[in-house]
Amino acid sequence: MSKTLAQLKKEIANLTREAEKLQRKEIEGVVVRIKEAIEAYGLTAADLGLGGAKRGPKLAAAKKVTAKRGRKKAGGEVKFRDESGNVWGGRGPRPKWLRDALTSGKQLSDFAVE
Repeated sequence: MSKTLAQLKKEIANLTREAEKLQRKEIEGVVVRIKEAIEAYGLTAADLGLGGAKRGPKLAAAKKVTAKRGRKKAGGEVKFRDESGNVWGGRGPRPKWLRDALTSGKQLSDFAVE
């Protein structure tokens, strides 16, 4: 028996909802496993490469160009770090994690790297 266009669209919508539901469930499992590994190995955001600027297509392309010219990358010395592994070099605007900590009463010197 042939299906009508409306029946096919309804079936597609149902399958899409089911796929999204399965994906959310799989993601929950992955997140749990990642959190367990982070806890077991004592990993920080810096260890995982999280906390720096996210590299988009434009930034990646710009980096390739400067690499071809032989320019050196600007020094990224870490001057401030929190217990979660978030870091800031002291240049540019203060990151959210640091602004939040300062708002809650901490001092900038509490995060200074020696």
